[in-house]
Amino acid sequence: MSTDTRFWHPFADMAAVRGAEIVITKGEGAHVWDEDGTRYFDGTASLWCVNAGHGRREIRDAVAAQMDELATYQCFAAFSNRPADALAERLAGYAEDVVEDPRIFFGLGGGDAIETAGKLARRYFAATGQPERVHLIGRGQGYHGTHGLGTSLGGIAPNKEGMGTEDKHTSQVPWDSLEALEAEIERVGAEHVAGVLAEPVIGAGGVHRVPPGYLQGLQELCRRHGILFIADCVIAAFGRLGTWWGVDRFDLRPDMITFAKGVTSGYLPLGGVVISGRVAEPFFTRGGLMFRHGQTYSGHPTACAAALANLDILEREDLLGRGRAMEDDITDAFAPLAGAELVGQIRTGVGALGAVAFAPEALAAHPDLPVRTFAHAKARGVLVRPLGDGVAISPPLVAEREEILEAGRAIGEAIAAVAEDLGSTAAAPAS
Repeated sequence: MSTDTRFWHPFADMAAVRGAEIVITKGEGAHVWDEDGTRYFDGTASLWCVNAGHGRREIRDAVAAQMDELATYQCFAAFSNRPADALAERLAGYAEDVVEDPRIFFGLGGGDAIETAGKLARRYFAATGQPERVHLIGRGQGYHGTHGLGTSLGGIAPNKEGMGTEDKHTSQVPWDSLEALEAEIERVGAEHVAGVLAEPVIGAGGVHRVPPGYLQGLQELCRRHGILFIADCVIAAFGRLGTWWGVDRFDLRPDMITFAKGVTSGYLPLGGVVISGRVAEPFFTRGGLMFRHGQTYSGHPTACAAALANLDILEREDLLGRGRAMEDDITDAFAPLAGAELVGQIRTGVGALGAVAFAPEALAAHPDLPVRTFAHAKARGVLVRPLGDGVAISPPLVAEREEILEAGRAIGEAIAAVAEDLGSTAAAPAS
């Protein structure tokens, strides 16, 4: 364990981190090791992203080969590189049944992708004679990164505290209510709304499944009012929900899809937006019309080479199919926890992710239950993700069923240990 650090960690209580860093030094398959040699089941796939598992030599070799030839070059204006072109073509092929005539815009990660999609929605309407359409609507419990628009659109209140004024042309509605969304569109005026953002399954906000028909209803509302539907699939894509994009699981056809994480399995930073031909059309056909947006590393050749090698692995090993199978594995692993002391709700059943939420009464009395459970699970060799009201897992798609079942047992033991620490007399679990 490190005694101190000059590294300011993201989303960290640095007063607590000082002297208590968990330094990870090695990864292989579904496991990582710390600098003391302790082995852990990576129940979080780092942050929902190491879909192909740790230690994939194919990705390393592809990165090294690309760096030997061309490590980096910018893609502004007419410049490109072969890995960026090849990756855009491949992703468009995966998306052609989901997004009409797709185009691909690259960035560094999910936050960049949200910023790109939100700005492009506004720019598209300005370019097509509706400049008043600037409002963007997000959902409660939604997480869309920490860039400017993502912070404003996100629905996790602590992520906004002390950050100053939010984008005045954004708002949020309850994550599970079509009526609330329709009312918000009416309040703002449909003629002023550019886009609605939605995750197909809420991730960082607590692993929430949407009600049946909700996403289809959201899409229909957008179509009825001429609003762009932006699907945030940063977590959901590349097998996490058992399909290429996550939205294809729900028979959706959004105008844009944001992606990151699993596109490289986290090996190098890369994200982007799949953009429909309708939205792209003015910019691809009208001379002099420019989308003045992008990053130095957009279309980075080495990152794109990593993605291409990663996609080869996902295809060859049918890791999308494994993502679908893990849905049952995680459900089975968490089933014994229903009714346990402190536990309020089990959230599983859509893809390779799940969460255990604590009973509201217990959480109100002990807001640190997620962090306490993380510590006890870590002591049992399993890394979980503390969220607002519980802990979540989203293992690498190479994880075996028995490893997931063992992780469920470790989490159950961790929760029991927390209850014992507290001498808990929490109320009975919610039904």
